[in-house]
Amino acid sequence: MARNIPKDPEQNRPKEKARSASPSPFKLDFGGSGIERARLLIGGVLVLFSIFMFFSFFSHLFTGKADQSEIHNSLSSLSETGKRTKNFFGVFGAKLADLIVLRYFGISAFWLVPLTFFTGVQIGFQKALVPLERFTKLAIFAILWGSTFLGFWVFTLHIADNWSDLCGGMGFYFNEYMDSLMGPFTIFVILFALVLFISFFYGTEVLSNLIERLLAPSASDSPNQESDDDISQAKNIRRVRDDLEDTAKSTKNLIKNPDLEFEDDELLLREDNADEESIRPYLPPIVEAKANSNSVPATSAPRKEVSLTIENALADELPETQEEIEEDMPEIESSKDDAGDELVKRFGLYDPTLDLPHYQFPTIALLKDYDMGKAQVSQDELKANSNKIVDTLGHYGIGIADIKATIGPTVTLYEIIPDAGVRISKIKNLEDDISLALAALGIRIIAPIPGKGTIGIEVPNKNREMVPVKMVIGSEKFQKSTADLPIVLGKTISNDIFMTDLAKMPHLLMAGATGQGKSVGLNMILTSLLYKKHPSQLKFVLVDPKKVELTLFNKIERHFLAMLPNAAEAIITDTKKVVNTLNSLCIEMDNRYNLLKDAGCRNLKEYNAKFVNRRLNPDKGHYFMPYIVLVVDELADLMMTAGKEVEQPIARLAQLARAIGIHLVIATQRPSVNVITGTIKANFPARLSFKVTSKIDSRTILDTGGAEQLVGMGDMLLSTGSDIIRLQCAFVDTPEVEDVCEFIGEQSGYDSAYLLPEFEGDSGGGNEKGDFDSKDKDEYFEEAARLIVTHQQGSTSLIQRRLKLGYNRAGRIIDQLEKAGVVGPFEGSKAREVYIKDLDALEKMLRDL
Repeated sequence: MARNIPKDPEQNRPKEKARSASPSPFKLDFGGSGIERARLLIGGVLVLFSIFMFFSFFSHLFTGKADQSEIHNSLSSLSETGKRTKNFFGVFGAKLADLIVLRYFGISAFWLVPLTFFTGVQIGFQKALVPLERFTKLAIFAILWGSTFLGFWVFTLHIADNWSDLCGGMGFYFNEYMDSLMGPFTIFVILFALVLFISFFYGTEVLSNLIERLLAPSASDSPNQESDDDISQAKNIRRVRDDLEDTAKSTKNLIKNPDLEFEDDELLLREDNADEESIRPYLPPIVEAKANSNSVPATSAPRKEVSLTIENALADELPETQEEIEEDMPEIESSKDDAGDELVKRFGLYDPTLDLPHYQFPTIALLKDYDMGKAQVSQDELKANSNKIVDTLGHYGIGIADIKATIGPTVTLYEIIPDAGVRISKIKNLEDDISLALAALGIRIIAPIPGKGTIGIEVPNKNREMVPVKMVIGSEKFQKSTADLPIVLGKTISNDIFMTDLAKMPHLLMAGATGQGKSVGLNMILTSLLYKKHPSQLKFVLVDPKKVELTLFNKIERHFLAMLPNAAEAIITDTKKVVNTLNSLCIEMDNRYNLLKDAGCRNLKEYNAKFVNRRLNPDKGHYFMPYIVLVVDELADLMMTAGKEVEQPIARLAQLARAIGIHLVIATQRPSVNVITGTIKANFPARLSFKVTSKIDSRTILDTGGAEQLVGMGDMLLSTGSDIIRLQCAFVDTPEVEDVCEFIGEQSGYDSAYLLPEFEGDSGGGNEKGDFDSKDKDEYFEEAARLIVTHQQGSTSLIQRRLKLGYNRAGRIIDQLEKAGVVGPFEGSKAREVYIKDLDALEKMLRDL
């Protein structure tokens, strides 16, 4: 199975070990590429320069004073006077040592020698003698701290005239400045800096152990020499533990040996000519082997008894219960974690975005600015509507204690508090009367509003406010979101931008009549994810039976789309390929669960966190798993043509795929019970409905009415369990989607789309010739075949009418034609596909049959 799996040599540890174990690690290839030759050249120069520095610095310690008067002269003046420097490397070595040792760092500058040498070896010969990054930090601190520490004593003891090479100019002048501020207290600041470095670089445990060792001599001065006894006891404990491990290994050897057996607490050895020397290799170090010289009865060979006596040294220190033994188990995991931490220290966290390091996220400038106006609801209109609501309810004896209004982009919410004793159901039954009084369509009553002690009446605005995609995508709430799969849908009735996490939904079922904004809603979801996720983190499986809605996303095939191997297009439009793709996703789900099981993780987030921290080995099949979002634009057509073949994998994915990062967004314009079946509906807790034609459809999708009262054009209801939220979907136009996809598609992408596992479906409904039995064919079989091929229409009714046969017999003939390979399988309301295109080919096939 091909995948866009990042090739990370840093995680491939076994291969690196194999290379490092080769007998000749330094392989000089002067015929390599230009980059290799440049690396070799740079590395060689650094190695030679480190040697040059060492001898220059070392020679300076003995010749530095003698060379002071000469190094400031130019080369021409030296040649004229005939004088020479005494440094081992001449004037250049003297000048370099004078600058770095005398004027800057003192003898601490010698740390530059191994640092330059190790760097040159790693660059030129690809050989890491030490962890270079860690050693660099250590060397830099040692140079600075060593110069400062030695400078304190040189300055304090006033020995700069003879010992200035110890600290260099930097260490001396720093201490001179600190002395003017803090005096002798400067040494404590210097030592405190050392303590901080040890704590951060080596850890607090090393620091505490160091302090204990420094204080250990004072504790050992007691007359009883308790610490010596403790040390001796600790050694004995370690020795006994080692012996027990050897005992366990030896016992395994005894059990595996076919000539050995146990009998009544004694180890009996059956072997020809057995003696103590042959027995000894099988005995652990703390077992006393005592051979019994008495003869033992045997059938064919003499048998010797060897009794085992186990020494119980320091028994109180050894674990006796299962709980005590299990206390050491976390040490194994911690050792694995330590290995991962070491890899992280050397190479850093694994970054999946480095697959496409130059990828740029779409910019807000790609989206349009619309001349939108606020929802024009005047104070007079608000007051008039409030009075009409109060008067209408008053006509039926319902008093109102308080009323307030909240203006939204599409509707205005009037919250009323009825008088005490008023039944809520009485207000809900007056929905049509309030609509008549306000002369408005789409009145919706929320009784009561969840979380509030009020009743809500939603009244559509006469002048609606459009919510552009640029406003919601560019909002701070969306830009700063840390959700796994953030999607921004639009605005609430209180004008707040509504955003949610698809990963927590975890699947979304959408419905809406034609032209009510369903396709715009799908584009809004996809656009939100494109603006927040990197191609290495997210893949789409797009199913578009209508063949025109999702074609805009063809340009991002090599970045965000997933498809079956050998598929012609990434966006699936053929029903047969949809079935294969859904089953392929089920295979992908099972494969991912197997990897999660091996990694000891419960969900995709934990698994990827382990992989990023380099605790999973790619050689064992582990890889960074992207989220996969399956988008189906029209479920009704799939259910009509494939039925159970589509329903079963969708239901299985909806039940199980959440934990491994596969999420479904299913849309349909006909939310009837034969499309949104109980099996599908039960596994989609999040449902989104645009305007539908009837209350029955609203109850099918939302389990409650209200969607039939929406006003269209992106007005929608989102159900996330018990709560239903009314939203105005943001508007994203087709040119905007094209610009975003083109911006992504023009960038460098993967070699191909993300490849799903291969799935081999059925052979097309049994149309293999091997399934056809010529003995059982109907007498009208050949005539019906010629009729079908002539008209190129695989229809049962055509056979029934032309051959004047009954429906059952015509149905049997069409089934025989399918088995013979003349026509294709049943495709619902569509006519069957005719495989034979002309009569000549048919006659040849009939002869072969």
